[in-house]
Amino acid sequence: MAYTYFASQLPRGQLMAQIAIVGGNGKIARQLIPALKAAGHTPLALVRNTDHGAELEALGAQVGALDIENSTDTDFGAAFAGSDVVVFAAGGGADGNIERKRTVDFEGSVKSIAGAKAAGISRFVQISAMSVDKPLAADAGDVWTAYVEAKRDADAALRASELDWTIIRPGALTDDEPTGSLALGQDIGRGQIPRADVAALLTAAIDDDRTIGKQWEAVSGDKAIIDAISAAV
Repeated sequence: MAYTYFASQLPRGQLMAQIAIVGGNGKIARQLIPALKAAGHTPLALVRNTDHGAELEALGAQVGALDIENSTDTDFGAAFAGSDVVVFAAGGGADGNIERKRTVDFEGSVKSIAGAKAAGISRFVQISAMSVDKPLAADAGDVWTAYVEAKRDADAALRASELDWTIIRPGALTDDEPTGSLALGQDIGRGQIPRADVAALLTAAIDDDRTIGKQWEAVSGDKAIIDAISAAV
């Protein structure tokens, strides 16, 4: 799906930044790349499998290699060299692999935090998930429990860092066309949101220093993205 959000509505707090995207071949990342490009940034998609490089370049990204599970903090720092912002957009996938929830969703975030510090990058934006701080249902299941715990612990690690962080916790993700409108807040109730609108929100957050130190849930709603941010800060 082509990205068609209105780049002219985004603030311009940090023009021409290079944005390193960990998990650069993910579904949100593929929406984020053209959104960042339209906002005047240089997206750097960091991927394990560089066979996807041509597709990501066609979306507007530069492409770098980074194997989240087998790379060290030092490797992450080297991959981030020259960047101004890190976006952690990686996930262990939906294949039921419990171990990868920890090695990708949690450990990947922790290594990204360390790598950002090593590279002298202060700005860090993380995609998490809604309600991960809330108690799990008794019948949540091992896979969902592992996912929630990994996201919860990754968010805690980022909040405890000295970085200029923003955490976005979207509701159920869809591949619907973007609306440009959403609801944003610390605890807003469950709902859905197109991945393209999450990408637009991330782009706006990167460019808006008011989002530093903020952790928000996001679902589709009735406020334009910039207005939703202004109401939430």
